[in-house]
Amino acid sequence: MRQYVQVPTVEQEKTYDYNSAFEPRPCMCLGVCCCCAALRPRYKRLVDNIFPEDPKDGLVKADMEKLTFYAVSAPEKLDRIGAYLAERLSRDVVRHRYGYVLIAMEALDQLLMACHSQSIKPFVESFLHMVAKLLESGEPKLQVLGTNSFVKFANIEEDTPSYHRRYDFFVSRFSAMCHSCDHDPEIQTEIRIAGIRGIQGVVRKTVNDELRATIWEPQHMDKIVPSLLFNMQKIEDIDSRIGPPSSPTGGEKEENPAVLAENCFRELLGRATYGNMNNAVRPVFAHLDHHRLWDPNEFAVSCFKIIMYSIQAQYSHHVIQEILGHLDVRKRDSPRVRAGIIQVLLEAVAIAAKGSVGPTVLEVFNTLLKHLRISVDFELGDRRSSAGSAAFNTSSKESDERIVQNAIIQTIGFFGSNLPDYQRSEIMMFIMGKVPVFGITSQSLDTSHLGDLGTRRIQIMLLRSLLMVTSGYKATAITNALPAPFLDPLLSPSLMEDSELRQLVLEILHNLIDRHDNRAKLRGIRIIPDVSDLKIKRDKISRQDVSFMKKHGQQLYRHIYLGCKEEDNFQKNFELLFTSLALTTIELANEEVVIDLIRLAIALQDIAIINEDNLPVFNRCGVMALVAAYLNFLSQMIAVPAFCQHVSKVIETRSLEAPYFLPETIFKDKCNLPKSLEKHEKNLFFLTNKIAESLGGSGYSVERLSVPYVPQVTDEDRLSRRKSIVDTVSIQVDILPGNNTEDKIDNTEEITFEALKKAIDNNGLEEQEKEKRRLVIEKFQKAPFEEIAAQCETKANLLHDRLAQILELTIRPPPSPSGTMTITAGHTHYQSVPVYEMKFPDLCKKYL
Repeated sequence: MRQYVQVPTVEQEKTYDYNSAFEPRPCMCLGVCCCCAALRPRYKRLVDNIFPEDPKDGLVKADMEKLTFYAVSAPEKLDRIGAYLAERLSRDVVRHRYGYVLIAMEALDQLLMACHSQSIKPFVESFLHMVAKLLESGEPKLQVLGTNSFVKFANIEEDTPSYHRRYDFFVSRFSAMCHSCDHDPEIQTEIRIAGIRGIQGVVRKTVNDELRATIWEPQHMDKIVPSLLFNMQKIEDIDSRIGPPSSPTGGEKEENPAVLAENCFRELLGRATYGNMNNAVRPVFAHLDHHRLWDPNEFAVSCFKIIMYSIQAQYSHHVIQEILGHLDVRKRDSPRVRAGIIQVLLEAVAIAAKGSVGPTVLEVFNTLLKHLRISVDFELGDRRSSAGSAAFNTSSKESDERIVQNAIIQTIGFFGSNLPDYQRSEIMMFIMGKVPVFGITSQSLDTSHLGDLGTRRIQIMLLRSLLMVTSGYKATAITNALPAPFLDPLLSPSLMEDSELRQLVLEILHNLIDRHDNRAKLRGIRIIPDVSDLKIKRDKISRQDVSFMKKHGQQLYRHIYLGCKEEDNFQKNFELLFTSLALTTIELANEEVVIDLIRLAIALQDIAIINEDNLPVFNRCGVMALVAAYLNFLSQMIAVPAFCQHVSKVIETRSLEAPYFLPETIFKDKCNLPKSLEKHEKNLFFLTNKIAESLGGSGYSVERLSVPYVPQVTDEDRLSRRKSIVDTVSIQVDILPGNNTEDKIDNTEEITFEALKKAIDNNGLEEQEKEKRRLVIEKFQKAPFEEIAAQCETKANLLHDRLAQILELTIRPPPSPSGTMTITAGHTHYQSVPVYEMKFPDLCKKYL
């Protein structure tokens, strides 16, 4: 039996000079043991008493209560208690006495939970030292034990922050445990779960601390985030983890490392602030790059969905900026990798567009358009370099680049369609400013080195993205949807000799003009028996819309007119042209606009009848069918009985005698086209005089119907690489004397005997002059003022351009040895003139 010697209750500090390494030996006598025990401090004796002789008996609860009461009564002794417990634990770990290790950690946990005061700070240092010892051991049980103790410590809220405590070792150790590769699957899972829980504890402890910035340093995030992502890759059902944070059951959370890692990742991102958001996101890119998870990109998409749902909404633009920056870094990678990154950007934008996206709107579009140009450049470069290689490799590379381009277009369109209306109009202007035009070098998107094919590809893709941006856009006034700086460049591609470009422009116009969702009801060109069955929605034309048509109506008519004259028109082109006319009638037509639209329809009919452009028979029949379908729609919309009767009669006659003039017949797969359209009677055509009679009785001003529609001349004809309007218009009215247009046309005619005979005949010339004067007078009397003003402005612009060309040719700077600057195709060149080739004035002759 042990003999105890009574000692004073209160002991003086440093009374005994005791060597902690000394231990009583078994061979010593009982008296010596008693003397040594009597000299030991009380806190050591209390600590020793909690350890039983057999570790299987567990912690001695009665003595543990005494130790706890002593620690609470004398908190200044906590640091010594902790140091002594740490000493015993280190000795037991080295000697593999794991039973006593478990008892020591249980005692430490109880002391931590019982003592809440400022004196706990020194005790924590001993506690963390003991946890570190356990984590350093190679025994999985001890690692799990140390992790559990650390998690309990992390849940304790301290009164004052610790300015000297760091958790670098724990971050490194817990991250290493997350990558455990033990041969036993159960032990491997247990260690990984312990590592994830340890990281979660470090995050909670440091975030609640005032010095929480230390955990957000890059050296820590580069260990924590990849460790969590490594375990998240084990999720089998990705789709179930892409939404907002879920609340899994306790058993699932503890047993599945993937679920626990995902919850820890969400918690980490949810605690991120403005200054440390980027440090938490950048390691994600490094992990995805290192493990090549961009192709396929299912895991990458799920990761960034988790990120976007977990962070605060006002920080979404930080993530988008990081994705854009990473896209710039990986711009030389394979197309599938770039497509994977863009797909991730699309998913992030889809979530961020619902809230605040910050100042990144234009940056997103500018970066995507830049990569669109890069993708087209790569596609054309691969096509040139692999001209002699296998066709399979070439087509494979081109298809991969098409995937990138489609992903970019989809991202642009989706982002733009989710923006507010005021921002969407700015994006529409921004994208339209990037569309290249033949003959003009774009200042923002250089496509001069891509050639015609690359420029066309850029045009098509930008218009496709613009089509997606404009979908669902409903402006209160048409002037907001189609301002002049946007309308002019938008209609320029409609003059291109490219069917797909013209289709895209018309579809964009439909998105902007259709404000009542009537386009789906007008799909397909056909003779509508009863328009009232379509239940067309329309409002009264506003003053802003009337003003818009007065300013820009002639411009819209002109592009529809010229679009019908293209030889490469297909059925879809005619359908879109019909929809354009119908939507203009629904949304923008008052009485004056109705008269202008009828004049336009009659002019289109004249295109097919006269055929000055030598159109194919299919195109001529298609134009006739377009006019029939539209006038049938217009007559029922304005509900003038006489007009409806005339249109119905012509359509009925065509169905019997010339069914190929109707859309139901001409646009069939197998349609028997006539050999010629020259011998048709007038009852197959819509006649201007009968239309004027029918509308005049209903109060319409029909004087202008007798004036043939003539489109105005603009600079777009020169920029669009199509025939000049002077060569395409059937009747050109000149209001300025001395115009040499007819002289140019006559110079191209073949000189024959009949031509000379006509030139000598003065009577014929006088009759032509009289007819010309009559047309001019009639035009000024009946034509609308806007049309006359537009024609005069056009002639003035052409004269100004011709004068500028003359001045550019005549006025040149004197030669200089330093060189002269010239600009060709948007690039600046300097041409130096040698001194010996310069011609100087002869000054001697002047003074002789």
